[in-house]
Amino acid sequence: MFGVGLHFSLKDLISVKAIAVPGALLQITASIVIGAGVAWALGMSPGACLIFGIALSVASTVVLLRTLQEQRLIETERGRLSVGWLIIQDLVTVLALVLLPIFAPIMSGGSNSSISLSGLAVAIALTLGKVAAFMALMLVIGRRVIPAILHYVAHTGSRELFRLALLALALGVAFIATEWFDVSFALGAFVAGMVLSESELSHRAAAETLPLRDAFAVLFFISVGMLFNPLVLIRQPVPLILTFLVILIGTPLAVIAILRLLRQPWNTTLFIASGLAQIGEFSFILAALGMKMKVLDGQAQDLILGASILSILSNPFILMATQRIEAWITRHSPAPETPAKDEGGILLPPPAPTALVGHAVVVGCGRVGRLVVDGLVQNGWPVLVVETGKIPDSLAALPDVELMLANAAESRVMKAMNLEQARLLMVAIPEPFEAGQIIAQARSLNPGLRIVARAHFDSAVDHLKELGADHVIMGEREMALAMLAMTMDDLPFDGRPPLTDPGNEEGIEPLPA
Repeated sequence: MFGVGLHFSLKDLISVKAIAVPGALLQITASIVIGAGVAWALGMSPGACLIFGIALSVASTVVLLRTLQEQRLIETERGRLSVGWLIIQDLVTVLALVLLPIFAPIMSGGSNSSISLSGLAVAIALTLGKVAAFMALMLVIGRRVIPAILHYVAHTGSRELFRLALLALALGVAFIATEWFDVSFALGAFVAGMVLSESELSHRAAAETLPLRDAFAVLFFISVGMLFNPLVLIRQPVPLILTFLVILIGTPLAVIAILRLLRQPWNTTLFIASGLAQIGEFSFILAALGMKMKVLDGQAQDLILGASILSILSNPFILMATQRIEAWITRHSPAPETPAKDEGGILLPPPAPTALVGHAVVVGCGRVGRLVVDGLVQNGWPVLVVETGKIPDSLAALPDVELMLANAAESRVMKAMNLEQARLLMVAIPEPFEAGQIIAQARSLNPGLRIVARAHFDSAVDHLKELGADHVIMGEREMALAMLAMTMDDLPFDGRPPLTDPGNEEGIEPLPA
């Protein structure tokens, strides 16, 4: 979570609040109802049904973030929405952990138990107040103190000390969040990383913490395996399958319905739905609390743990199936007509059609897209740049460059780009789903259009070529080929051993001739 916070900012979090907050709350409610219904069918008590439903409604942060990191989607729109969704689930879990013990007497079946409304209101207000106090402390004081400490450590020139300071800050802030403010450990670490993301040391911090993030991810999966009781597969196969189906089918269907109701595109909807089709650490904590309150029994806890294992194992296959479904939707249906938005979430008017003919269209003007635009302009191409976020002011000064602030995947934007009379389409965005949607529509509009795209993985290369791209450039492969091309011509290998220096008495091997 600290590593994710390094790639996230408060502005990113605010930009997705209109979708993440109502979406996550509705999804949690729907999943609780479905999970509680299954628990009721299995003969559990009302209190056990509630805890069972809550445990099945919150996804594993580790699993989904691992997927976002591997596919390099954290800084994309769907990545920000996924992280925002997880944060809302985290806050709801924190609130549930505080409120469930208050309801323990009733859930355990006590005949004389009652709940004080004033006590309940105080507990809710206290919990929300602690979360707000922690966020205020980090945004007011932590934003100044944490970067200042790391800058001081960085000036020592010790890489080991810098890495140790990062670990101490991440764990220290997470510990303070848990012990002083009753905020979850993961949320505390995320906020620490988000505060540091505004410092110029954030990129170095992300690189230094990568081995630690991998180590903690491995420990998480090991701990899940240690908690699992394999006998549940033999003793309770039907209840286990029903529990697994709540996670595999119930939650994704609820997410799809909610996001489509909120007018989100299919690629974002399917990705988030498949990413949330698993449960993990928060479910274990809720199950342990239910056991401690003597509301859940050991069999219910085994069902939660068993379903978690199955959902985590099946999640990669669900994501692969989602990619195929999304590709099929892209090929057989037009892009959803969702209003374009800028970084602040403000609705944009429909873009004016371009008057360019025989031009090149560049989708995305990040680091790669900007280099592409510069090269095209130097070679005399008229260029249309299409971008959903902020367009650098320096691009407006370039000759023969027209700018369009819009989502290139929308059908109305496709028409405005005049692809029928364009000669070249350069898709410079890293997200394979959005790129595939753009490529498929462009190919249908202009079968003779030359399309070049970028990708990070071999699977993405095949995916984009299937949808109509003529060439797909994978950065790592092109860098390797360029390194070889720069050396093989000048230093051909002829099978001779390296030259030796008879006067070399210190045993240092000389460079080859």
